Amino acid sequence: MATDMKVGFIGLGNVGGKLAGSLVRNGLDVTVHDLDADLVQSFVERGAKAGGSPAQMMQDCDAVITCLPSPAASDAVVSEMIPHVQPGKVWMEMSTTDVEEVKRLGALVAERGGEPVDCPVSGGCHRAGTGNISIYAGCERATFERILPILTTMGRRILHVGEIGNSSVLKVMTNYLANMNLLAVMEALTVMKACGMDLGMTFEAISMSSGTSFAHETESQLILSGSRDVNFTMDLVMKDIGLFQTLADRNNVPLELSPLMIEMMKDGQRRYGERAQSDRMIERLEEATGLSITAPGFPQELIDDEPEEPGYEVVVRRAAAE
Repeated sequence: MATDMKVGFIGLGNVGGKLAGSLVRNGLDVTVHDLDADLVQSFVERGAKAGGSPAQMMQDCDAVITCLPSPAASDAVVSEMIPHVQPGKVWMEMSTTDVEEVKRLGALVAERGGEPVDCPVSGGCHRAGTGNISIYAGCERATFERILPILTTMGRRILHVGEIGNSSVLKVMTNYLANMNLLAVMEALTVMKACGMDLGMTFEAISMSSGTSFAHETESQLILSGSRDVNFTMDLVMKDIGLFQTLADRNNVPLELSPLMIEMMKDGQRRYGERAQSDRMIERLEEATGLSITAPGFPQELIDDEPEEPGYEVVVRRAAAE
């Protein structure tokens, strides 16, 4: 699925650089911007154009993507672009952000005739660089169909989730589940070690069972290798699980696991630092038991060995029309 749209990409950090790389690698017309001039230069050497500024990029491009570290950063960049938004211009927010904030900025874009899209990614940083990550897109259906070639270049599975803001709600939920699964896997591995089980065998037993999860299939490997570096820090976990708890509180849902997980993560931050890698939570159990939850043969970093293929829209199951 080809596109002749000119695409701007602002924010070439850990995830953004990988997503922008997929666009450049697949031959799209890409203009980039980042506060780090060396990152911009590295993309220019690979075939992208230097954007100059967010304002200039909104003037020059059909669609501008932002992938930034905080809502404050997104606000600063989008505020620069707003005066230059015209009918038909698209703003695509790929940062993990607060639902109310993305709706607020989206409304400002829409007021000027632009088309806002809330499209965060999920599926692990290692998949962002290979075009195999998943993307949620909250926007008008007509806008979704227009930008689908861009989304399918960056990601494998693309889900249209309705109005802007829905993506941010879903993304917070998935990060909540991933962290809950991760903490459960840590407890499972530690109990198996205490029972005298071989942890390499235990890893395979979980992987082939009803107890497996994305967190196990990825992060268990980094726990067992001793790397414990998944490119996701405890402060980011706290942000996401805090946002999920806020959603529950706002809608009067009495959660029990969520507050416990928040307390566990706070303890991890007290022990290892606010920005410690989230996989270091296993060390709480290692310290409590005196056991080493490691095994030979596991990688120091995650590699996505799934071949890159064109992405596709995931179709939501509905009741058959009468």
